[in-house]
Amino acid sequence: MSGTGYPGNRAEPVRTDLAFPFRTDSRGRTAEAAYDDHVRDLIEQLLFTAPGERVMHPDFGCGLLDLVFAPNSPELAATLQLSVQAALQQWLGDVIEVASLDVTSEENVVRVELAYLVRRTGSRRQDVFEGGVAA
Repeated sequence: MSGTGYPGNRAEPVRTDLAFPFRTDSRGRTAEAAYDDHVRDLIEQLLFTAPGERVMHPDFGCGLLDLVFAPNSPELAATLQLSVQAALQQWLGDVIEVASLDVTSEENVVRVELAYLVRRTGSRRQDVFEGGVAA
């Protein structure tokens, strides 16, 4: 029975990455995501989770949305950039390698433009993440 993931087998266990947000697919089963899409979902969760929001991981997140209504300034931009960079390195440093990062805040929307390498697959991606608070 090789490939079943039982101890003693040489094959790697089958890995299933769930889609985010959690939903069912057309078959009524839990929706799955390709690995690169799963990594994008992980980044999105990290960016828009406030520290303290997760009980078992109170340090998880980067507090990006806490600064949505703060007055724009070069200092705020630098703070956002450092906060996001540090969170990505701490929580996803073994999954991605950041190539470039740009964080902007306009009115009630924060936009993160991220170019990165998915370490496991070697694919280079460039994604834009936007989050905001209803005015």
